[in-house]
Amino acid sequence: MTDRALAVVRAGGLTTVQDQGRPGHAHLGVPRSGALDAPAAALANRLVGNPPGAAVLETTLNGCAVRPRSTVTVAVAGAPCRVTVDARPVAWGAPVRVPAGAVLDVGAAVRGVRSYVAVSGGIAVEPVLGSRSTDLLSGLGPPPLTDGAVLSLGRVVGPHARVDVAPQPAPPAELVLRVTLGPRDDWFTPDAVRTFTSRTYRVSAAGNRIGLRTEGPSLERARAGELPSEGVVLGAVQVPPDGRPVVFLADHPTTGGYPVLAVVRAADLPAAAQAVPGTPVRFVAVRRR
Repeated sequence: MTDRALAVVRAGGLTTVQDQGRPGHAHLGVPRSGALDAPAAALANRLVGNPPGAAVLETTLNGCAVRPRSTVTVAVAGAPCRVTVDARPVAWGAPVRVPAGAVLDVGAAVRGVRSYVAVSGGIAVEPVLGSRSTDLLSGLGPPPLTDGAVLSLGRVVGPHARVDVAPQPAPPAELVLRVTLGPRDDWFTPDAVRTFTSRTYRVSAAGNRIGLRTEGPSLERARAGELPSEGVVLGAVQVPPDGRPVVFLADHPTTGGYPVLAVVRAADLPAAAQAVPGTPVRFVAVRRR
């Protein structure tokens, strides 16, 4: 019987299993999770013939290396990086055949932050609440990869795409996030709101899958004290006491007590997943309450 599995040779700094996430459980305190750059994950799956919801590997900055125990088709999308099979260069952004026992090495991101590795059949770890995603906040799903771990693979359901290379958007040189102000913009002074929508921030190195932190001008509150905890959504721009906006990403908490100044359009969040520290960030208000 064919051994459908991957052995982890090099786990990388932070490599996790991700799919489309587990929406619908916020009332239980469970975030959606899932691939931060969902279009890149979907493209990688499409290239190897997987359905869109198949689980992939999401790497962070320095990639990973795996050894399949049977011949598989793989594709790497998202952050551009060097890809090799047994030290020989192969295509990034295209389906690649990896023989049983060969080492697929996904190198450090040349630009951007997160690369997505799809394998024919998908990563078949045990689902939790309908998803195979690793959730770093709640601890649900499989733990981040470690050297020597073995991941089961699912059954191949379709042929891989017949393309030489798939076009993909470049990681952002400047991150422009369209926002709808509110629900707590009245907790900030008019000058603070103008600063938020007119000044340039930068991506902080302190960010993670929970939130993109920014560096830049501090936003002054118009009210003292703190809010009782209330529900927060994907893309919420929460402002902690230091006054610098934090954009909530896929592993964000489902409630919070700091005021939410605005909410980022969902279509702009994949680019946020690829913004390296130091990238300029502009918040553009597209509709006022």
